Amino acid sequence: MRAMNDAGIPEDSLANASREEIHSALFLNLVMQQASTAMMFLGKMPHPETGERIMDPETAKLIIDQLEMIEAKTKGNLAEQEQKVMKQALAALHMAFVEAIEGDGKQAAMSPPSFTAPIGEPAAVQNTPAPSAAAPAAARPEDEESKKKFVKKY
Repeated sequence: MRAMNDAGIPEDSLANASREEIHSALFLNLVMQQASTAMMFLGKMPHPETGERIMDPETAKLIIDQLEMIEAKTKGNLAEQEQKVMKQALAALHMAFVEAIEGDGKQAAMSPPSFTAPIGEPAAVQNTPAPSAAAPAAARPEDEESKKKFVKKY
């Protein structure tokens, strides 16, 4: 009997896992499923059953917005690995969305972007510059403004 483990997680790995570890694995699985689905709707991955590439940016935007909401609602409650995967997934989805909307996604569709990092490995290169030590993040309204502009574009 496979009670509550249809997520593809091997039974053996759950046998000795704590409730927190199980929740972490399920959370990461949720983020990856949503990100993969959004990539499919951006034409970056083929549909798993038909093999066709789908272009539905409105649905992809809804999924991206949902992941952003989950990120906001779980702020301060995620483990470091969970936070990294969420940020990587959102960064990859934002880039893929912009490429798809601008029509530059044809070549990128051949190889979907990677938005996961192996556990214990540093996150993939991101396009966001590190904040300078001279000014704290709260004291730089131009950074907040640029973030708002990026999010508003799609």
